[in-house]
Amino acid sequence: MTGRAAAGPRWLLCPSCRSPQYAPRLARDLRVCPGCAAHLRVGARARIEQLLDPGTAVPLPGAASALEDPLRFHDSLPYPERLRRAREATGIDEAVVTAAGAIGGRPVVLAAMDFGFLGGSLGMAAGQRLCDAAAEALERRTPLVTVTASGGARMQEGIFSLRQMARIAAAFARLDRAGILTVTVVTDPTYGGVAASVATLADVILAEPRARMGFAGPRVVRQIARTALPPDFQTAESLVARGLVDRVVHRRSLRPVLASLLACARRPDERPDERPDEGPDERPDEDDPPPPPEGGGAVVRDPDRLDPADPWDRVRRARDLDRPTTLDYIARLCDDFHELRGDRTGADCPALVGGPARFRGRTVVVMGHQKGRTPRELAGRNFGMATPAGYRKAARLAGLAAKLRCPLVTFVDTPGADPRVEAENGGQAGAIAANLRLMARLPVPIVAVITGEGGSGGALALTVADRLLMLENAIYSVISPEGCAAILWRGEDAAPRAAAALRLDPASLLRARVVDGVVREPVTADGRPDRDAVMDAVGDAVEAELADLAAVAEREGAGRLVERRLAGLLEDDAPAMPVAETSGPAASGRHGHGAAAPGRVSEGTGVPCR
Repeated sequence: MTGRAAAGPRWLLCPSCRSPQYAPRLARDLRVCPGCAAHLRVGARARIEQLLDPGTAVPLPGAASALEDPLRFHDSLPYPERLRRAREATGIDEAVVTAAGAIGGRPVVLAAMDFGFLGGSLGMAAGQRLCDAAAEALERRTPLVTVTASGGARMQEGIFSLRQMARIAAAFARLDRAGILTVTVVTDPTYGGVAASVATLADVILAEPRARMGFAGPRVVRQIARTALPPDFQTAESLVARGLVDRVVHRRSLRPVLASLLACARRPDERPDERPDEGPDERPDEDDPPPPPEGGGAVVRDPDRLDPADPWDRVRRARDLDRPTTLDYIARLCDDFHELRGDRTGADCPALVGGPARFRGRTVVVMGHQKGRTPRELAGRNFGMATPAGYRKAARLAGLAAKLRCPLVTFVDTPGADPRVEAENGGQAGAIAANLRLMARLPVPIVAVITGEGGSGGALALTVADRLLMLENAIYSVISPEGCAAILWRGEDAAPRAAAALRLDPASLLRARVVDGVVREPVTADGRPDRDAVMDAVGDAVEAELADLAAVAEREGAGRLVERRLAGLLEDDAPAMPVAETSGPAASGRHGHGAAAPGRVSEGTGVPCR
């Protein structure tokens, strides 16, 4: 809003649509224009009042800079005079105001920036307050929420202003080491040193509609590029599409969204795997290891108990588009799920989804491949074939699980990794390799479930786990049957024979100890798949596995999980499958590794992974 009255002192003019607005009503609407929905600037104190639960705000002491005018700066006004006028105009003494309180009953430390104070510029005092807020969150072991609004560094403080970026990064690094959740709300505008520090260092980045964020402002970019900029340049909506912001949230929805996010943060007195409102678990005797969990009877661990089925029939069932997707499982089994987008390097991959959630009382990070069902959705999600950005996003999500010290749950359903030229040029192989290494050493429990297709390296990147389950109509293979048939039998019509030779069915994989259990898929009275019952069975199985892993971690230490996972990956892959009698070439061996029958296979002896 402009300070000029449009029709009297209680009327203001919207700077976006130029319509007159009644000031009291605008305040009730949280300064969102009812005419054009423009989110107008809000002062730091008003922002704290909007976000914190009523009666919970406790102002934190604001440190003043010991050297207020380090350069003795003077342009049209001496810098001290500019500070005096800013304080008089805004009623605050610096561009950052901090408070402790609660959002949705969850404790939080909140730091809000005020663009009205010298453009929200980042100077020594403002930087110190952000660092102090981080220190307060660390001491209280509560999440830190920051609301940014800034034109960038404070030029009047020169290099001392620039150094605040590094100081803030160090403060956030301490929060990372302590496992403290950080959330940023980006408001318009957020530029320069604030964008390159507090705004983008958070675990979760929310943004108000049409908020602009970038390192260089549009005027600088336009001057350097000497060309017109697109209308959505640096807007929140375009940043979400590029994986640089997780979500655009209307101002009225900010409090409930933040409250839901904070529910995924551990309480100060909560163990990483503790379920709230429950007494201590019954733990087995130290010398008596617990039996493998059975997941409520839904998990089969003896391959002879599985119904025999034609492998090619399993392939067709695994590819059925009516099977539940990752987002279906999350919607059915989780509360407070927040999808995080992007690899934070400028790209997002809709074929891989994930984020923090509450699963049956536990905080988890959940992720998986997302195929879709309709032709439009399948094409939009690239048939569940993740790009390098997808695997970098998976690494980001795994890192968040490690930071929050909560389990990681993955759902796998993909034909393989994206094989297109742009994926190869984007470093597909390296992205998958980095993810494999990260998950192998991730210091939290990991449970993976193959829900449909487990295709080659694209699936393997999400199946490095402490417990690997698969559904009884899922498959897991080094290559698709069609690809194997085309290479070894010289024709895709041999795909059914290739499916049998590849031993990609659950019984074969369970017998070979590639998977730890198979989840039965309930059917309705008329023999059709019961989607809800299937998802509930998977939920029961995952819950049982997580409870067992939590018991192991408590009994032997969390580091023991990682040691066991690494030892399991490094143990000798002795084949445990009977040799198939086929009339054509075949390959056998655990995890799909093995020698192909004699004959030329492309230009080598193996098959390309996807």
